[in-house]
Amino acid sequence: MTSVPSLTSLRSRQRGLSMISVVLLAVVAVAVMAVGSQSVPMFLEYQAVQKAVNKAAGEASSVAGLRAAFDRAAQIDDIRTISGADLEVAKDGDGFAASFDYEREIHLVGPAYLVYRFSGSSKK
Repeated sequence: MTSVPSLTSLRSRQRGLSMISVVLLAVVAVAVMAVGSQSVPMFLEYQAVQKAVNKAAGEASSVAGLRAAFDRAAQIDDIRTISGADLEVAKDGDGFAASFDYEREIHLVGPAYLVYRFSGSSKK
């Protein structure tokens, strides 16, 4: 004869998530995706800014020329956060070096914001 397992022994062997756990997991996943979808364009823009600064510093013969070269590259790459006037330019040997520092923020909820601080400089 086979014995019929009791209801309590079946429940103790069951595995899985409860409905509340599934809902909480979904809320966390949506929040992470919402922040991530706003963060990725910021990081792509930072890379474009870094590329434009390096290009402008490489072809500049004056401070005004460096800023103008950055503004041209910013127009092409659709950089709106920072402009050539925001760059800190210094003489570096026979050329010029540029650095930048700016912030971007993402509104989370209520008074809470996620702030990204970006900084970089031209590389020779």
